[in-house]
Amino acid sequence: MFTPASLFIGLRYTRAKRRNHFISFISLMSMFGIALGVIVLITVLSVMNGFDRQIKNRVFSMVPAITVGSVANAITNWQELESIVKSVPSVTAVAPYVSGQVLLTSSGLVQPAMVNGIDPEKEGRMSELASKMVQGTLNNLTPGSFGIVLGEDLANRLEAMVGDKVTIVTPQMSMSVAGVIPRMKRFTVTGIFRAGSGFGFDTMLAFINLSDAQKLYEMGTTVTGLHVNIKNVYAAKQVSFDLAASLTPTARITNWTEQFGAFFQAISLEKTMMFFILLLIIAVAVFNLVCTLVMVVNEKEADIAILRTIGATPGTIMTIFIVQGATVGIIGTLLGILGGIALALNVTDIVNWIEHIFHVQFLSSSVYFVDYLPSELQADDVFRISIAALGLSLLATIYPAWRASKTEPVEALRYE
Repeated sequence: MFTPASLFIGLRYTRAKRRNHFISFISLMSMFGIALGVIVLITVLSVMNGFDRQIKNRVFSMVPAITVGSVANAITNWQELESIVKSVPSVTAVAPYVSGQVLLTSSGLVQPAMVNGIDPEKEGRMSELASKMVQGTLNNLTPGSFGIVLGEDLANRLEAMVGDKVTIVTPQMSMSVAGVIPRMKRFTVTGIFRAGSGFGFDTMLAFINLSDAQKLYEMGTTVTGLHVNIKNVYAAKQVSFDLAASLTPTARITNWTEQFGAFFQAISLEKTMMFFILLLIIAVAVFNLVCTLVMVVNEKEADIAILRTIGATPGTIMTIFIVQGATVGIIGTLLGILGGIALALNVTDIVNWIEHIFHVQFLSSSVYFVDYLPSELQADDVFRISIAALGLSLLATIYPAWRASKTEPVEALRYE
């Protein structure tokens, strides 16, 4: 099979055992440096993807994609509005809710909270609240029973358990012979949920039945608004615009991006900046590759001169050293990809093993949302890292190859 001379000689130089072992050592270190940079990049980005996934799962399991309300903070004919919202193709579930800020008291302890009135059946299709119950069930919130489901941290602060009584104090006032007093109602704790730390769901949220909430807040048959789930949560803005076009101007539509959008943008920016910062590891290895090729060019001046005298063009000489440098870059990148994928897929188990062996805990759920190191390998990250590593490797070969092509045969062979 015919092989171009430049490709053959470039690969031959790569395989050849050089007289100067120092050059071979630097070339080998450049290869391992590129591999190490690729491994680190793939692993770090996979871990960041894992944290991103865990945070999004925690948020979207409790926060509706879209909320439809009213400028009057009350919706009268909410069943009619529910039908209109359901007619939008992207909508998968709709649930009415009543919400209000209250004070909860139990055992002489007082805690502020957001108490939401929900329909347990419809809420089950809206969020993952039912699956996060650690005591009791969401179906225990039956109309007229005046039961309440508390977040785990909130229950601990109130020292309340299932079956205990909790008094809700609302901002609404009632007239009595004693004057104006706040409205209060005793509820029975029927369940406790755990959504996880980090966003205050367990600390600030409590749930009661929709009809009980309407009585508590004196709302009659009205509701505060509708929670809406959609097929793609990342299309919330566009679906909000579609809903706005179908509803009256008095409707107030919000989506999750208004509350958590800046937070997720910060995570995305952090991942991007981490990519470019860790890319410097590959850049250092590539710099070593430049030095290696420059020394190889100096060592091979006589060979270059002989090739020039037998008809090799400057372009052929450049290609020879580009092939040599690219070979180092390709092998280093391939080793890095294999090592990075293997490490990214097993980093959780490796960290858990280290924690078990040395009896330490690197991550605390109160700080990092999770108590283990999550990892999610994404193909587009591997592709981008591979292209960056190969691109930098090829870029590193340009100057040494150009310098080799400028070698003057007469000057190189003068003292040979």
